[in-house]
This record gives sequence, C-alpha cells and structure tokens, in this order.
Amino acid sequence: MMPLRRTSEKAARASAAKTEGEISLADEALFANDTFYLAFAEKDVEAMSRLWAKRHPTICIHPGWPAIHSREKIVESWERILTNPDQPGIDFYNPVAHEAGNVVLVTCYEELPGGVCIATNGFVVEDGLRLFHHQATPCADPPPPKGAGDARGTR
Repeated sequence: MMPLRRTSEKAARASAAKTEGEISLADEALFANDTFYLAFAEKDVEAMSRLWAKRHPTICIHPGWPAIHSREKIVESWERILTNPDQPGIDFYNPVAHEAGNVVLVTCYEELPGGVCIATNGFVVEDGLRLFHHQATPCADPPPPKGAGDARGTR
C-alpha cells in the first residue's frame, strides 16, 4: 500500500480552528477530504459510509464505472472496493477547495500504482460537511505535488 500523504497545512489549521469555532467552509472541506482519503487508505467501510450525505442527492463515478446515483449503491460500491484484498493503496495530493454557498468542491490528484487520476469531491452542509459527489478519471499529464504541506509522505 502506498503511504497516505501528510495532512495539508490548511486542513491541519482547520482541525485546530474547529476547536476554537473559527473555520471557513473551504478549510472544513479540506479536512473532510483528508478524512475521505484516510478512510480509503485504511479500507474503513464504516468511516466511508459516515462521510456520504443522507438527505442530499448523491453521485459517485469511479474510474471506468458507470455513474452511481443512490447513497445505498454508492456505499455498496465502496464496500466492494475497500474489502477487495487486491485493491491497491492510494495517495492524494494538491487539494484545492472551491466554495459556492453551502457546497464546496475539492479537486485533487489520486496516485495509484500504474497512474494518477484527477478527482473532484463535492461536500455539502448536512450535519457538518458530507460528501455528495465523487468523480475520478485518469490524468494523462498530472502536475507534481506542490509545497511541503501538500507533499506526499507517511502519516
């Protein structure tokens, strides 16, 4: 399994600020994005399930898969992925949050053995931030990781 990159500086600040009650929605989304990839890296089906919205419409598009539109089927897809003993590890880097009202889209790159995907993870305000959208697709010419806070490495 490839190591999960260090938590981004913004996500680390978000975690600290959350305890003080001062956190932007974008920073909270970066923290939620880190939580998503941690659940993926640790193959934690329960954590992955908790991340997905229950009331907001959801969609998930895994690389090479058709679109999945219901929360129940999305969670089932993650269970199949995360319980697959042949599922490779994952790393991610260069997360960028794009805030729009009560929605935040986080774009980042996913590094897997054999290639890099570009991903969009959508978070919506619902009892905190919850995932409502995930889409990943192969990236032919990915950029390198930016900055020390976003560099790949061990946790």
